[in-house]
Amino acid sequence: MRKLERANYISEYLEKLYPKTPIPLTHQNTYELLIAVLLSAQCTDERVNRVTPLLFSKANNAYKMSALTVETIYNIIRPCGLAPKKAKAINELSKILISDYNGKVPQDFISLESLPGVGHKTASVVMSQGFGFPAFPVDTHIHRLAQRWKLTNGKNVQQTERDLKKLYPKRKWNKLHLQIIFYGREFCSARGCDGTICPICITCFPNRKKPIITNKP
Repeated sequence: MRKLERANYISEYLEKLYPKTPIPLTHQNTYELLIAVLLSAQCTDERVNRVTPLLFSKANNAYKMSALTVETIYNIIRPCGLAPKKAKAINELSKILISDYNGKVPQDFISLESLPGVGHKTASVVMSQGFGFPAFPVDTHIHRLAQRWKLTNGKNVQQTERDLKKLYPKRKWNKLHLQIIFYGREFCSARGCDGTICPICITCFPNRKKPIITNKP
């Protein structure tokens, strides 16, 4: 099976498996989504979703969040990794949103990535899931699976993103990136599959005998 055939098979398989793709991080507005995605760095979505209800009950917009001290934010988000750094970033970006964007989350990559604690992946998730702009955020699951499925050489997440964007039309990006994440968690996890176990790996590479070693993000 050639790469394009493989890519098409995978997207069709995932569409049947996950016809609906609910956003994993609980939020009520784009500001809450931005904060939740920031918190999800080196932290599971499940843990973030346990932490954010208390945080957002106190502050669900930039104005209320900027009124909280960094210490208050830290004490709430402490179960998430890198809490001291994240608490400071949340406080600072909230103040910037007020001073530069009238308290609203900007709808472009350059502005988003200029905010404290917001990298390209976080900006991509907000643009995709918050504003519906075509984007292909690459997390650890997508980076791993794209390598196992030989859709990229996996040199780094930037290369993986470029390769996937070339293979798939823009109209598929927003849904497909979630479908790959869901599949990675359920069938092709870091320890649950080595490139020779899950249904897609077996179908696409029936003669593969050795485990696939993937580059980490």
